[in-house]
This record gives sequence, C-alpha cells and structure tokens, in this order.
Amino acid sequence: MTTHTFLHPRGWKKPQGYANGILAEGRLIFVAGQVGWNAEQRFDSQDFVAQVRQALNNIAAIVHEAGGKVEHITRLTWFVIDKNDYLSRLSELGEAYRSVMGKHFPAMTLVQVAALVEDGAKVEIEATAVLPN
Repeated sequence: MTTHTFLHPRGWKKPQGYANGILAEGRLIFVAGQVGWNAEQRFDSQDFVAQVRQALNNIAAIVHEAGGKVEHITRLTWFVIDKNDYLSRLSELGEAYRSVMGKHFPAMTLVQVAALVEDGAKVEIEATAVLPN
C-alpha cells in the first residue's frame, strides 16, 4: 500500500505520461542520476531508447535495494543530449517506460543538456522515491 496522492488541480487538462504533483509520506530515497549502462558500468547499446530502459532499470534496482517498488517513485528528472531523440520516439519510449515502470507516472521533468559526464550516455535520469513508514 502506498501513501501517495496524485495532485491534479480542478479544471486543469490531464497530463499525459506524468503527474503534476504527488503528495507522499514516508521514508525518502534520493537516487543519483542513472545513465543507461549495466552493472559493470558499460553501455550495452548506443540506442537512446535502450539506454532509457537501462537507466530506468537501474533506478528500479536501487529502489528495490531499499525495499521499495517502482510505485514508490514520486519524481523523475530526465537529462537528454538531444530532445529530438525523445520527441521522435515517443511510442518506443512509452513501451520501454511501461516495461519497467508499468502504468505508474510520477512527477517528471525533461531537460536538454549540452553534454553528460559519462561519454556515450544519451540520457541520465535521477529519481526520488517515498517508501511507506
């Protein structure tokens, strides 16, 4: 059972694929930015969607390490090198997202950046999760 309430002001158009806000109570997990590499810190793919899937899997693994589930994730911040990689592949991204996160859509932000620290990374995603007490 989660202690999350999705916040959607009356009269606002419903967001697609994210929440405007989430009210949560419990133990906080702050997940550092995760890139799309494997546990050995190697990129298995240079494909944007594959890296997104791996980054989300990395986040899920960290949340699970604390005893949590993806449903406890309250915020994701995405940093991408090229927003067109994101916009031009929304259908594939949705598939990759749902394969890890199911139909759980926390508050999200996407920012295009000039570069990421890890060479070869096309995306970095950081997360916040709130586990029930």
